[in-house]
This record gives sequence, C-alpha cells and structure tokens, in this order.
Amino acid sequence: MQKRLLRLTLADQAFENLADAIVRGEFPPGAPLSELEIAVKFGISRAPAREAIYRLEARGLVRRSPHHGARVVELSVKDLRELFQVREALEGMACLLAAESMTVAELDELNASLATHGHQPDFASGAAYYQAGGDNDFHFRIARGSRNGRLVRALCEDIYHVLRVYRFRSSTQPERAKQAHKEHEAIAAALCARDGAAAEARMRKHIRQSRKNTEVCAISRAVSPNHWCK
Repeated sequence: MQKRLLRLTLADQAFENLADAIVRGEFPPGAPLSELEIAVKFGISRAPAREAIYRLEARGLVRRSPHHGARVVELSVKDLRELFQVREALEGMACLLAAESMTVAELDELNASLATHGHQPDFASGAAYYQAGGDNDFHFRIARGSRNGRLVRALCEDIYHVLRVYRFRSSTQPERAKQAHKEHEAIAAALCARDGAAAEARMRKHIRQSRKNTEVCAISRAVSPNHWCK
C-alpha cells in the first residue's frame, strides 16, 4: 500500500512537472516525449513517467501515433482559430456570470493573484507572463467564479489545458506580457464594479488580442519548423 501511494505521488509530481515544462516551452509543440528522457530529467523511474504521459494525453496536451510515439500536441492555425473563437464566447459568458456570482473574498483573491503575477521576474523583465494552473491562473478563477458547472468543465477541463501552451508563447512577444496584465486588471476592475457587460467586452477583446499573437507564433512555426516564439 505504501509503495502504491509513493508511486502515485511520484506520478502526480511528474505530471505537474511535465505539464509545467510543456507550457514553458522546454518541450515545444510537436516535440517527442520519451519515458526515459522524462525519467532522467525529473529523477524518477519510467513507471511514473509513463503514467504522466498518459495523463497528459487525456488532458489533450499529448498525442500518440503508431509511427511517432507520444508528442506534445501541435495545433494548426485553423485549430487555434477555432479554439479561440469558442474560448472568446465561453469566457465572455463566464465574465458576465462571474460579475454577479463572485464573492468579495474571491474578487480580492483575484486582484491579489494579479499583484503576484506582476512581481514575477520574467514578467518584470517583459520576457513572458507565466501563470501556473488552477487557482493561480486568472482565467481559471473567473471561470469557477461563474458558478456554472458546464461552463467550468468546458473551459477548465478541456480548452485551457491545451491553450496554456500557446498562451504562454503569445506572452513572450515584445510588450505582450505587460499589455496582457493590464487587460487582466481592466477585466478585474469591471468584475469588482459588478459590471458584467463591461467585463464580458473586455475579456472578449483580451482574447481576440491573444489570438492574434498566438497565430503569429503558429504561422512563424509553420514557415520555419525550428522556430517558435521564444
């Protein structure tokens, strides 16, 4: 029993570490994922490394094919455009609902998380705007604040996991990190004012800008396979 729990703990750690490495670009879209390489990188055996890859595949971050094995998911420009269109509609709705549903404490936590993001070394230097998953992510907090279970599942358990890879790369473009943070602050201000219409409009505008930046990265990648924004 103790060995099984230890194995699960190692698999959990490997899953979180590998997901973080993928988001940060250590394993860019299309990169192969080897159990041995991951085991060596994170100082674990191949069993938890294998389980981490399977879990990431279930989240949509990894794809597996008979001839190429497991690779980090790589979306086409068309795939990205369609995902962002869905995301814009859903997150706009989430803001509209969250403006009514989020508690004062939740709004305070949202603003506190933005302040924390603003002190990150990469953000301060303008290099990137990294957000860890779950409650550390601005968009996760708003989705959950909508109090709509189906909306939360669609965003937090499906769309976000794949798009986090591309969102981070979008933020590495010049000046995008600080601009995105300002856009987040404007959305938070509308939520605190309980102005759902303004929060929805600002979120939609923010996502459209993120989509443009992400598409620039994806097109650059298509033209030059060895290039990815940062």
